[in-house]
Amino acid sequence: MWPLRRAAGAPPRRDPAPSRWAYRMQRLMLTPLFRLTLRAGVPCLLVFGAGSLWLADEARRDAIAGRIAEMRAAIESRPEFRVDLMAIDGASPDLAADIREVLQLDLPATSFDLDLDAMRAQVAGLDPVKSVSLRIRPGGILQLEVQERVPAVVWRRAEGLELLDAEGHPVRPLGSRAARPDLPLIAGEGADAHVAEALDLFAAARPLWPRLRGLVRVGERRWDLVLDRGQRIMLPVAQPRRALDRVIAMDGAEDLLSRDIAAVDMRLPERPTLRLNPQAMEELHRIRRIEWGED
Repeated sequence: MWPLRRAAGAPPRRDPAPSRWAYRMQRLMLTPLFRLTLRAGVPCLLVFGAGSLWLADEARRDAIAGRIAEMRAAIESRPEFRVDLMAIDGASPDLAADIREVLQLDLPATSFDLDLDAMRAQVAGLDPVKSVSLRIRPGGILQLEVQERVPAVVWRRAEGLELLDAEGHPVRPLGSRAARPDLPLIAGEGADAHVAEALDLFAAARPLWPRLRGLVRVGERRWDLVLDRGQRIMLPVAQPRRALDRVIAMDGAEDLLSRDIAAVDMRLPERPTLRLNPQAMEELHRIRRIEWGED
């Protein structure tokens, strides 16, 4: 027991309770975040500060950048990363030449310098290209697999002749009609947006193929089927194939189109109209005058 009275000359007793600051430090050390900061945060901060101080020297930074560049160059120049050739499959000679001109690759080159996505976008931007895939094959070969658009019709417009595929997408300009006599001809503004319908009409007009000259888009709304001798079959806006089938049936039954007719007007399918040539019209008027006793 402690005596109630302190002996004379004895030193003062020390209070066993911690001081306020010691108590606060003890409580703070019991906090997990504070202990983590002391164990990891302070060392990291010291390392970061030392590294920043060391990198503050520009010569040291340049030396590190040069070393990294040397290491990258050494890796990129290895034979397994070098591209020596470009192979193009699925493209015609003219399209292959256009692709090489667009890409303008300086080979050999390292594969790290080739942006395949940008090259794919460049090639896909060519009108004759429907789709393209690029990959680097073993052996240092840049392989291009090209799906070329197939011309389906010749489109005549004010600017000249152009080949279109079955979807109406431009393929390439055409110098003369004689260059592709095997393809059907369409003409008129807006005809390129209705190539599928034109191809359907051409298929229906097979019996007239020897006399067929082409289809003309009128008013960007409907088609005229043009035959030799200047004859026209004027088709309606709606259901033009049904109207064309009806004309072909009448021609098969009565040789309608072999007569002296300038046009068969089917714009009103329920009321077909025949337009005669001027000579035939004059002959018809002469016969009527005879019948009426006017001659």
